[in-house]
Amino acid sequence: MPISMYRLTVPVFQRGLATLETYLGKVEAFAGEKGVASKDLIAHRLSPDMLPFTGQYQRATDSAKLAIARLTGTDAPKFEDNESTIEELYERVAKTRRYLDGISADALDGTEEREVVISPGGNKVTFRGEDYLLQFALPNFYFHIATAHAILRNQGVPVGKLDYLGRFS
Repeated sequence: MPISMYRLTVPVFQRGLATLETYLGKVEAFAGEKGVASKDLIAHRLSPDMLPFTGQYQRATDSAKLAIARLTGTDAPKFEDNESTIEELYERVAKTRRYLDGISADALDGTEEREVVISPGGNKVTFRGEDYLLQFALPNFYFHIATAHAILRNQGVPVGKLDYLGRFS
């Protein structure tokens, strides 16, 4: 029996969003212990041409909500992309989680065959829904989570592989 598109999306995205929430708690604790401003920590980036920590959150949450919207042919909620504090990042993740909570398994039934067209870097690409999810949406989502992780590690925040992997059920 094939795995459902719902199982490949909503619970996977929710788990990744929980990882992002864990990172925010780690930033808060580290900032308090070291006497540094959390706002400064979340403004860091790995390289001048990469997005800062806040941008990684914005893209990870966008990846989750846009994947669902593209697969279901619906509109995703729009966020301002102006978060600059831990509290604002928590709220962005919470809004994304609430959106995902409202998605039923039925809404994703049959989306593995749906045509999804995206234009990354200005190049139009057409996918079958399942291929879009497995070749673009999930790798992109995890890229931004892993980059957020790397930014924290680079700044000395004690995050490790088990923080990235999250809790196992």
